[in-house]
Amino acid sequence: MPTPSMEDYLERIYKLIDEKGYARVSDIAEGLEVHPSSVTKMIQKLDKDEYLIYEKYRGLVLTNKGKKVGKRLVDRHQLLEEFLELIGVDDSNIYKDVEGIEHHLSWDSITCIASLVEYFKRDESKIRELREVHQELLGES
Repeated sequence: MPTPSMEDYLERIYKLIDEKGYARVSDIAEGLEVHPSSVTKMIQKLDKDEYLIYEKYRGLVLTNKGKKVGKRLVDRHQLLEEFLELIGVDDSNIYKDVEGIEHHLSWDSITCIASLVEYFKRDESKIRELREVHQELLGES
């Protein structure tokens, strides 16, 4: 299993390739707010662990293993954003909160959150009820 740091890189690389068709060291560095030298070191580690194939000065491509993990990580991130939005977390906090919790949840917890999100999506009245409870707890009813 990749470390949380490796996950951040794989998620970013997967998103860049999905959006642009390629992922450059400079784009990865900018997206993760790290130095390009740090990106190069991590890319070499991801290459060694067979998540991607890296050729110096030529670029990188994700292996099937890297694509599978990258997609799973992007999906996890999107699910957690959707979950936090659903339960009423302020939009300005969602991205930061997801970044703070995504590496600390088991895949079992992620699956349970996915089930809960699906449960609420199947019956919009449940979402309204949840938001009413939320407002009551805030004292805004």
